[in-house]
Amino acid sequence: MRTRLLNIGHLLTGNLFGSVTGMLAFVVTARALGPTDYGVLALTYSYTRAVERLISFQSWQPLIKYGAELQGAEHHDAYRSLLKFGLVVDMSAALMAYLASIGLALLFGPLFGIGDEALRQVLIYSTVLLFQINGLPTAVIRLAGRFRLVAYGTLVGGLVRLVLCTIGLVIGADLFFFVIVWTVTQIMGAISLLFMAFLELRRQGVRNLWNAPLRGVTQRFKGLVSFTVGSNVELTLRSSANEFDTLIVGMLADPTAAGLYHIAKRLGRLILQLGVQVQAVLYPDVARLWAQHAFGEFRSTVLQMEILLMVFGLGILAATALCIRPLLYWTAGPQFIAAAPLAVVQMLAVAMLLSGGAVRTALLAMGRQPAILKIVLVATIAFQVTAFSMIPLVGAMGANIAHVVMATFILVGLLYVYRSALAKEAAHPVAGPIVGDGAETPVSAGPVAAG
Repeated sequence: MRTRLLNIGHLLTGNLFGSVTGMLAFVVTARALGPTDYGVLALTYSYTRAVERLISFQSWQPLIKYGAELQGAEHHDAYRSLLKFGLVVDMSAALMAYLASIGLALLFGPLFGIGDEALRQVLIYSTVLLFQINGLPTAVIRLAGRFRLVAYGTLVGGLVRLVLCTIGLVIGADLFFFVIVWTVTQIMGAISLLFMAFLELRRQGVRNLWNAPLRGVTQRFKGLVSFTVGSNVELTLRSSANEFDTLIVGMLADPTAAGLYHIAKRLGRLILQLGVQVQAVLYPDVARLWAQHAFGEFRSTVLQMEILLMVFGLGILAATALCIRPLLYWTAGPQFIAAAPLAVVQMLAVAMLLSGGAVRTALLAMGRQPAILKIVLVATIAFQVTAFSMIPLVGAMGANIAHVVMATFILVGLLYVYRSALAKEAAHPVAGPIVGDGAETPVSAGPVAAG
């Protein structure tokens, strides 16, 4: 537990600085552009991110799930093949996302709230999609336990972005300048993460990844394709709520409302980083525990993290209700005070999602990704019904209410499936992990040693 908390602390420290610099960059940009132009930038950012989430695969999930079962030099070739599979998936998805972003913007831009004014910005910013190869580096760094490296190694891009945005504010730069800044710095961050991952692979002795054979990889790792496709479908469903929501507000309301909503959403995303970092540390550990059938330690580990996240989420919700108005006044400016009630409701949804973060990670380690997919599907339908019915009535607040509804479905569903899965395992223990030639292979709790 102390080791996990230390790793989470490193990630939180690095990501806190990264998130704060990112939030400050958004604040500086909002002050420089005003609500209308900032709304256009928010739509540009949200559209591109939504397309990326729609098409990309969370390949780090299956890579960690199956990579955690590989230990020792005898699995060196299998590990290389698994990583190459993830890299091919990432690169293919990045290219498809870029082409889809350009094509959809040109053909159907107005349907997403992207008018002529925002089209040029979308075409420029879509370039970042070509460099979003994040699945492989995320899996490599987390499996190796190199949390400090990723925590502090990605701050450079955020600091450069903040400095450039501040310069833009001082010189009175226009919207085009800020789009260029966000595009270049986003690409810098993606390249630095990939570079760090290949350095780590080299340290492990994993070289010539492109020469690793892909033939038979799906037979070696049972369920690899379904896990990978399922992660894409789940991300697509989540994106229809978590990424398209700003576009929906812009479509059903106006760019100004989208800008206010985006400010509140950025605050919520800042807090959700805790859940992301807990999953980063917890997932490789619980995947190994589950593969070893160490069910008692597995349950206690998940429970500890679940309580930690719940307490933190409730504390942040209370702090937001007390401090959000002065915070917005002294940062984004008085014209963004209207985002205060949006932020409070958004934080309620965030607290609920945080509370279920450890359970979701446990279900992934247990191979229950199809159950997670079903829960997200039902929750997404509930979100869309609520959003499209409430936004025309109460504006941007309708989207925040929809997030609370979605979070409720997700939290209740995850807890039910998790407890049912534990009860089923206690009654009917599963067989050990199957890798390699089909024989049962023992694994250890140490980091991946790939040669």
